[in-house]
Amino acid sequence: MKTISSNRIDAIDQFRGFAIILMVLFNYGMTVQTLPAWFKHSSDIGLTFPDLGTPSFVFAIGLTFGLSFRRRLARDGQAAAIGHFVRRYLSFIGIGAIVSAGQTLLGLNPFDFDWGVLQAIGCAGLLTLAVILLPTWVRLAIGLGLLAIYQLLLDAFWLQAVLRSMHGGLLGSLSWSAILIIATVFGDLYHHEARRKGFPFASAFCLAAGIALALVVPVSKNRVSASYDLITLGFSGVVFSIFYLANFKLDYFSAWGRNPILLYLLSYLLTGLFVLPPFPIWHAQAPLWLVGLQAISLFLILGKVAQYWQNKGFIFSI
Repeated sequence: MKTISSNRIDAIDQFRGFAIILMVLFNYGMTVQTLPAWFKHSSDIGLTFPDLGTPSFVFAIGLTFGLSFRRRLARDGQAAAIGHFVRRYLSFIGIGAIVSAGQTLLGLNPFDFDWGVLQAIGCAGLLTLAVILLPTWVRLAIGLGLLAIYQLLLDAFWLQAVLRSMHGGLLGSLSWSAILIIATVFGDLYHHEARRKGFPFASAFCLAAGIALALVVPVSKNRVSASYDLITLGFSGVVFSIFYLANFKLDYFSAWGRNPILLYLLSYLLTGLFVLPPFPIWHAQAPLWLVGLQAISLFLILGKVAQYWQNKGFIFSI
């Protein structure tokens, strides 16, 4: 497979930045009662714009997963490469557990089981690592097969357990793994110069397949349903296609995309300045003009930090 030789691919950095900005924005708004329902995650069945943030970030991980692993494999050998990726995704789970515990202590977790986005990504990364060296078509078959098996088990046995957990809980991690595995297939398509022209069409087909499946399988982020997976994969692919085909020069998004996890964690600390004071009018019941000012302040600070790190050449990698 012919791949791009650059260590940084600006379109992917920009898309990754776009995804993490969505996640930060909607996490901030999650506890604001005055925001409209379309600005919040759907309660169960349905799809709102905030429901697209996390799978877009997972898609961004998939775009570089195989390329990054093969580079490390060639440089350090198999044992070291596998060890690095295992440590990375175990770190996601560990950091996510700390974040979830903090949310529960502050009364911000409405679910019975603490299982945040970082734990879901960590588990998905470990399962994807197990298949990353398999041929592209085999990974596609595994991803789709895992999606089908999960949906069958969800409908037959797991629904109530999944609904009691944020991001589908440990069981839902199978579906997030399917998203990431299929995203690595899209990554292979993008990095293959001769086949890249088919990337937008594959994305549109995936989106259409998800919409068609939604007639049978309800779309739900909480359930991490099969239709949700295909729709969000297709959406992510279409948006990324716009980024790389238009050849945007969006330095702000690129800066966010170089250190997304660190900025995501920093956003929790900054959001605490709005959430923790015991005055509902300050955040939970704040008027929209105050919500807007707080959101602008949050993004000005994080954006400046992101650009400062970029100017200094700082890249944080777990």
